[in-house]
Amino acid sequence: MAHTEAIENFEAARKCLQTSLEKSSAMASALDESGSRLELLNQRCQSLEDATLVQKCSLVGIGNHIDAVLCSAAAVLKVFEAVHKLEESLKAHPTSDLCTYISNTKKLEEALKLLTDNSRLALVWLQGVFEFLQDKTITNELCLFNVRKSLRILQELDVMEKGARRDGGILSSAFDRLESEFHRLLTENTEPLPLVSLAPSIDQHASDITTKALPDSVLHKLQAIVVRLHANDRLDKCKSIYVEVRGMNARKSLETLDLSYLEMETAEFEDLHVIGCYIDQWGRDLELAVMHLLENEYKLCSNVFEKIDQEAWRGCFAQIAIKTGILSFLQFGSNIAGSESDPIKLLKLLDIFRVLHGLRLQFNQLFNGKACEEIRIATKDLVNGVVNGAGEIFWQLPAQVKLLRPSSPPADGSVPWAVSFVIDYCNQLLGDTYTPHLTQILKIHISWIKEVYEEGIVFTQIYNIIREIAINLDAWSKGYEDMTLSCLFMKNNHCHFYNLRGTALGNLMGDSWLRAHEHYKDYYAALYLRSSWENLVPILIVRKDFLSSSVTGQDLVQRLNAFNVAFDERYKKQSNWAISDEVLRENICKHLVEGIVPTYMAYVKNYSSSIENDENAAKHIKYSALILENMI
Repeated sequence: MAHTEAIENFEAARKCLQTSLEKSSAMASALDESGSRLELLNQRCQSLEDATLVQKCSLVGIGNHIDAVLCSAAAVLKVFEAVHKLEESLKAHPTSDLCTYISNTKKLEEALKLLTDNSRLALVWLQGVFEFLQDKTITNELCLFNVRKSLRILQELDVMEKGARRDGGILSSAFDRLESEFHRLLTENTEPLPLVSLAPSIDQHASDITTKALPDSVLHKLQAIVVRLHANDRLDKCKSIYVEVRGMNARKSLETLDLSYLEMETAEFEDLHVIGCYIDQWGRDLELAVMHLLENEYKLCSNVFEKIDQEAWRGCFAQIAIKTGILSFLQFGSNIAGSESDPIKLLKLLDIFRVLHGLRLQFNQLFNGKACEEIRIATKDLVNGVVNGAGEIFWQLPAQVKLLRPSSPPADGSVPWAVSFVIDYCNQLLGDTYTPHLTQILKIHISWIKEVYEEGIVFTQIYNIIREIAINLDAWSKGYEDMTLSCLFMKNNHCHFYNLRGTALGNLMGDSWLRAHEHYKDYYAALYLRSSWENLVPILIVRKDFLSSSVTGQDLVQRLNAFNVAFDERYKKQSNWAISDEVLRENICKHLVEGIVPTYMAYVKNYSSSIENDENAAKHIKYSALILENMI
């Protein structure tokens, strides 16, 4: 029984334990389910907390962003205010205080650039903030009002700025005033140069003319205006003003000279004897124009525009030089170079080359660069014409002398014009004035035709010219029918050559050549006397064995008449002849007087008693000794 009771108690305990176990299991399941729910709730709470924090942070960030945008807008508005003040200061004319005016112009440029760079950005930012705030339910109405107000102001100012840019605005007007001030400063401080007064001192460079023409204070103002206008791409009108004022002034400076010869017709250049007298004047005027006027304009142009592109101010100078008339000077030389070839033309071309060579350094400095291309081309054409023309004429000189051979010699037996011309011509070519330039021209010309220059080629050509002249003289001497006149002709020409002693040509030909001509001079002088005058004296000579009663007065009269006839015949013929050299002429006359007059006087004196009784005797004494001497 006790066992049964124990089993019942055990069964009851098992059931109780099983019931407890089931309750514990159910409770554990319920607890697990509650934990999941708590975890989900916890996650939701955490998400809400995070969302709340994010929203809070976003609102704080938006506030900071709005503050930054409003600050930027405020800064832009301050710049607009500064622009307005600068614009007011630029409405006055810059004459009173140019330095301040230019400074304010630069400040206005910088302020406008700042506006251009920042006002649009600030406007975009404000527009974005305004749109963002409108979408938010949580918005500070005061903040939205400030944003809306700033946005409206910026939009209005942006419209004003666009309109100002379209109309040019105050800045454009300020540039116009600066251009006007540039014109005023330049005009009031520009005056023509007195080139006529500078002519005597042409070798002196007027190095301080720039300072005198434009004082430093004026120069600095012009430079400041140029820099400001150049920075804003407004320099074109400024350059036009400069070219107009300085170009006109340069032209007026040249008008103080007589340049009418530069306007001569092309046909007039064919008469080198007429045009030649202008070449010296052309050279002096060109040197004045280049060394005083254009050098001054070059330096001044360089100083005014020194802070901008070099090619730009070179373009201004080139236009001024053209307005001055430099091309007319070059064309004048080209017209001479293009005229018909003539030996005289060679000397004229050498004169032109001498002037151009003397100005070579100035031309290279002044007219260098692309801007002066027109002037450089004209100069090159002139040099080419001078070198080619001079070279061609020089090589043809001996042939030109040879062409004179068929011409007739002078009727009076004097030195032919061609001989005198050629001698003087050669002396000029050999002189210090022409030889260096002729040599240089020949070197250039020979190099152009791809040949080798040989030293002494000028002297060789002069020898050839003189040789042709000598051959011409021999040919011309044979053209006289009267041998006496032929002798006189040769005597005159050999004397002319002998007198070259001490000249450039005489030194070139040498002492032996000169002595040979001296010998021939004396030879032909003796031959002339012997063939014409020496057979006159024997007419009056009566041998002593004739002094007898068989010699009648009639015989003496006949001799006297024969002398008179012979003398008159020679006097009449030779009175039209010429002895070119004064010393030679005096020596010949002296020789004739000493050879004829004493014999004539003795004849008249010794035999006058024999013809005293002849009533007609007196009329046979045609000349007194003094008259005879004067006639000779």
